[in-house]
Amino acid sequence: MDDHETNTAVSSEVRIEKWVYGGDGLSRVDGRVVMTPFVLPGELAAIETSPYKAGLLTGKVVELREPSPLRVEAHCPYFGRCGGCQYQHAPYDYQLAQKVEILREVCRRVGKFEAPADIAVVSGEPWAYRNRIQLHIERGEIGYRAASSHRLVPVESCPIASPRLNADIAALREMMRSPRFPVFLQSIELFTNETETQFNVLDTVRPLARDFFDWCEEKIPGASARTIDYRTAGEIFRVGHKSFFQVNRHLMEKLIETAVPSEGGGSALDLYAGVGLFSLPLAAKFSTVTAVESGSGAIRDLTFNASRGRRELKTEQSSVDLYLQEVKERPDFVLADPPRAGLGRTVVRELLRLRPPRLTVVACDPSTLARDLAPLLAGGFALSSLTMVDLFPQTYHMETVAHLTAD
Repeated sequence: MDDHETNTAVSSEVRIEKWVYGGDGLSRVDGRVVMTPFVLPGELAAIETSPYKAGLLTGKVVELREPSPLRVEAHCPYFGRCGGCQYQHAPYDYQLAQKVEILREVCRRVGKFEAPADIAVVSGEPWAYRNRIQLHIERGEIGYRAASSHRLVPVESCPIASPRLNADIAALREMMRSPRFPVFLQSIELFTNETETQFNVLDTVRPLARDFFDWCEEKIPGASARTIDYRTAGEIFRVGHKSFFQVNRHLMEKLIETAVPSEGGGSALDLYAGVGLFSLPLAAKFSTVTAVESGSGAIRDLTFNASRGRRELKTEQSSVDLYLQEVKERPDFVLADPPRAGLGRTVVRELLRLRPPRLTVVACDPSTLARDLAPLLAGGFALSSLTMVDLFPQTYHMETVAHLTAD
C-alpha cells in the first residue's frame, strides 16, 4: 500500500518552490505535490507528509534546515497554532509581492488568461486592522479555532484585531471569571467602530437572558446594540447585526476609491450592495443608481443609509441573477461585489447580454474571480486594470478589483 492508502506519515526533505493561494508552500515528493504551512519559498525543510486530498500531500515541518534570509519573527505568540494568520513569518512587503504573483498565477491556471503586466497594489497598516472577529468559548476559555480543526486556541489579545476589540477580549476574559457568565454560550462575533462594539451571538445552547446583555453593556460599550454606525469616506453607514461590512478599518476608503470610477454618468447598478458601501459614493456621481441586495437586514440598512445621507438611489431586494434577467436597458456602469462564491454562470451570462460599457468586479477570492472573468473576456470585455487590495495582511486572503470595458 502507498501512504495514501495507509494514512501513515512519511518523512522527506523538500525545497519549497512557491507560495500558493491558501497560504501553503508547494514542494514535491516523488512527483507528488506537497502543501506545507508556515514555510517560505526557497527554504529546505525536513517534513512529515500525510495524505491530503485529490492526490495531494500535506506536510508538517520537522526541521527547518535552510531557513530563508527573509524569515522574520512572528508578532503573535499564537502564530502557527491559531488558524487566523498564515504569513506572519514573512516581511510585509514580501507578502504583498507574493500575493500579486499568486493572483497572476491563479488568472493563468484557473482563468486561462494572462493578467495585466502591471497589477496595482493598495495596502495600509498591516496590524490592528480588523474591525470584526469571531470568538469561540469552551471550558472557561475564549479564543480562535486552530487551522482546519475545531480545537480551541485560547487568546489574550490578537495583533491583527483593532485596539477596541482587544480591549473587548480582555473584558470578556474578566467576565468569564464570574459565575454570572453563561457556560452554554459557545461563539460570538464582535464588530466595532472603535467607540462601540456590536455583540452578536453566533452559537448558544439556549437563549441568553436580558440581564446578560445589560451586563455586557456595562463592560463593552454598545454591546446590546442591534445596529452600529460606521463612518468612512465621508459617509455614515448603519450596519445591522446580520449585515456584511468590510473588515479592514484602515483601507475602507481606499477600497471605495479603487472600485468607484472617478467619472460618473447616467445609470449605474450596484450588485450585491450590502449596506451601501459603494452605492452611496456611486449616487454622488451617477444620475440614477440601483442597488441590488438579497438580505432583508442589509436592504433595511441600505435604505436607511441612503435616506440619512440624502443620496438618491433605488433599492431592489432580490437575488442578483433573478434581478438581472428582468433588466432590459443597458446600464452605463455596473459594480459587482459578490460573496466568495463569485458571480456564477447566470450573472456572467446576463452581464454579457447587457454589455455595460464599464464593469467593475470586486472579489474576495481570486479563483472565482478568474473563473468569472474568463467568459467575460471571451465574450468581448477587455480587462483594463487589476488591483490587489490587501484587506487581510498576515493572511493568504486578498481583495481584487477588476475594471473591464466593452465597446
